This record gives sequence, structure tokens and C-alpha cells, in this order.
Amino acid sequence: MDDAAGREFAPGTPAAEARSPDSTGARAWLVLGMLCFVYVLNFLDRQLLSILAKPIQDSLHLSDGQLGRIGGLYFALFYCFISIPVGWLADRTNRARVLAAACAIWSVATMACGLARTYPQLVAARMTVGVGEAGGVPPSYAIISDYFPSGRRGTALSLFNLGPPIGQALGVAFGASIAAAYSWRDAFVVLGSVGVFAAVMVLVIVREPPRGGLDAPQAHAAPEAAAGFKRTVAGFFSRPALLLAALASGATQIVTYGAGNFTTLFLIREKGMSLSEIAVYLALLVGLGMSAGMYASGWAIDRFARRSKPAYALIPAASLALAVPFFVGFIWAPRWPLALAMLIGPTLLNHFYLSSSVALVQEEVAPNQRVLSGALLLLVMNLIGMGVGPTLVGAISDALRPSHPEHSLQLAYYALLPFYGLAIALFLWLARILAREGAAERAGG
Repeated sequence: MDDAAGREFAPGTPAAEARSPDSTGARAWLVLGMLCFVYVLNFLDRQLLSILAKPIQDSLHLSDGQLGRIGGLYFALFYCFISIPVGWLADRTNRARVLAAACAIWSVATMACGLARTYPQLVAARMTVGVGEAGGVPPSYAIISDYFPSGRRGTALSLFNLGPPIGQALGVAFGASIAAAYSWRDAFVVLGSVGVFAAVMVLVIVREPPRGGLDAPQAHAAPEAAAGFKRTVAGFFSRPALLLAALASGATQIVTYGAGNFTTLFLIREKGMSLSEIAVYLALLVGLGMSAGMYASGWAIDRFARRSKPAYALIPAASLALAVPFFVGFIWAPRWPLALAMLIGPTLLNHFYLSSSVALVQEEVAPNQRVLSGALLLLVMNLIGMGVGPTLVGAISDALRPSHPEHSLQLAYYALLPFYGLAIALFLWLARILAREGAAERAGG
């Protein structure tokens, strides 16, 4: 956005008032629906590798460690670090166009995964998926924050964050079904092609909203000016609350990505499920359980955070504490029906952190810093969670395979339990800091 455009659509000007989206109107909800659909494809394409891990492993003769690295460390390095320049670019240009370009890149790369004949080719295609997906979520966070006002962003972001559960559920349902009927390669090609169509629809449906058009004037001094890169980065990492939110989310993601990237393989190899059973039962569990958790977290944030700022941290801390016994039951269960029943708890409760941390960051930074700040949040939490979780589980499983060939993944899953405790402790620490900040704000009037 150039200076003239920034002045023309600055909040408070007639042009801004004309173009500011009505948070209760059809346009805002249509845009939210389109962004959620793109996020569904984002997560669907990202999770296809873990959903189809067994046939891919059999076809390309991969170890658990190789699967863990390609789904974890390799993907995370590209996904996380590319998100920073993409966020910087989106804060200065048209965010909808950045999102559309990113969607096209990761969709074509997903199709390329299905054409890979060797492990290095699969790694290269997978890294390109990460490059594209780096431009998917941060621009969407900022666009939503300019279509929905404070007080409704928690709900809007929780609806947007239905993308991962819906994407994972559809990935399980369609990916496993296509792989069972045809091959795992066809699943990548077919589902990746849908994203190319979605990229075109983003350009048609999503209009670029004025930055900060729905924020109170005192929330930002100069919304038309692009915030400096160094200033935004320094501001993010100098704020204990923002940094702790990212670290606590990262510790949580070590569990969610570490377990999630091997769930299908674990259920097939050690619990006795078939790929066709995965396509039905696991798809339903993930779709309903994660969706309910995402929506409930957004509702709870909007209800309690307005009265008590520490709720941004206490809500995810409580949900993770409740999830632990169910996660242990899932690992321990001797057969898949009981394992799936136990998995309902973690699926519902493990993801309360996401809407909470995203809403906190979007509320605490200036409108012209939201994309880059959202990218910094994703950088920290995904580099920790996505980079460490699957890589750790795969490495432990490989190390234990010679001595425990039947239950190496089960034992590797137990290694994730300490990270529940770490995440809960970090969120409780964050709650104390938010309480102090709230007290200081009240004291200052």
C-alpha cells in the first residue's frame, strides 16, 4: 500500500468508513468462509503425508525417522523461516494476493509429492509445500482482524481455526479412500488440484480491507504507515507475554504434531486398524472433536478474556491438564476401538491454545504489524512444535525398533508426556504476566 492509498483509507476518513467491512454483514462472513476453506486445504495438504504414511513407507521403503524428519524438521525449517519475509511483504502489499499466490504454490507442490519416486524427490516437493504454506495463515489472521472488531475476533479466529480439524478430517476421509481405491499418489494429485482452483477464488472473493479500519483510534498512531521490520520483530520478542504465548504454544505443538504425524501409522501398525476403517472412524473423530474444541476455545476467550486478561493463558492450561489422562489411555489401549475412544479427549482439548494465542497476539500489536507478528508467532511455535515433535517421535521409534519391534511407536509416544507439563507451566507463567499487565493498565487509568 503506497502512502496515498494509506491516507485515503486511514480509519476515520470517509473512504475508510465506506470501505470498512461490516462485521455483522454478509461480506465479512463470506470472506471468513473463503479464508477457512483455504486453511482447510492448507492443513489437508500438510497432513496428507502423515495420513498416508503407511503406503508411502511401504512404497518408498522409508523408516519412521525419515518420515519424522520430512514431516517435522525439514518441513518446519522452510515453513517457519519463509513466513517472516512473506509476512513482511504482506504487511506492505495486498494480503489477499499474497494468500492466493501461496495457495497456488503449495497446491502444485502437493501434486508433485504424488509424483515423487525417491525420498530426495519427496523431500524437495514437501519443502516446496512448506514454502507455499508459509504465506497462508499470517495474511489470513490479519485480514480477519480487519473484518471483525475487537470482542468478536476470538470467535472469528476460532471459526477460521476450524481449518485444521476439517482439513485433517477431509484428508483422512478422502486421502485414505482414494489411496485404498487407487493409490497414495492419486490422493496427492487429486487433492492438490483443488487448491489451484481455490487460489483463483481468493482473488475473486477476498477484498483487501483497510488496515485497522475496525480498531479504536488510540490503538494505533499511524495505521497508514508500514511498520518497520526491525521494530516489529524487536517489539514482539521484547514483550514477555507475546514470547511466552509463542513458547507455550510451541511446547503444546510438540505433543500435537509429534503424535499427530504418526497417529494413522500407529493405529494401523500397532492397534490393528485398516486404511478403510481409518477413512471413516478417524475422519469423524478428528472432524467433530477438533472442530468442537476450536469453537469452544474461541467462545471461551470472547466470554472470559474481556473480563480477565489471564484467561488467554488459563483456558489452554486447563484444557491441556484435562487432556493428559486421555492421552495416556490412547497410548496404552490394546486395540483400536478403545484407543479411538480415548483419543476423543486429546482431540477435543489439545487445541485450545491456538485461538487463544492468535487472538492475544492480534489484540496486542498494531494493525500494521499483525501479519508479521502472526508470522513470528508461527515461526516460534511451529519451529519448536513441528520441528521437534515428529522428528523426536520418529527418532525414538527407530532407536527402539530393534528391541521392541511391535511397540516402538507406543514407547515413543510416552516420551511426549513431559511436554504436556512444560506447556502447562509456560501457560501458567503467561497468566501471571498478563495479570500484572492488567493490573498496571488499571492503575494507569
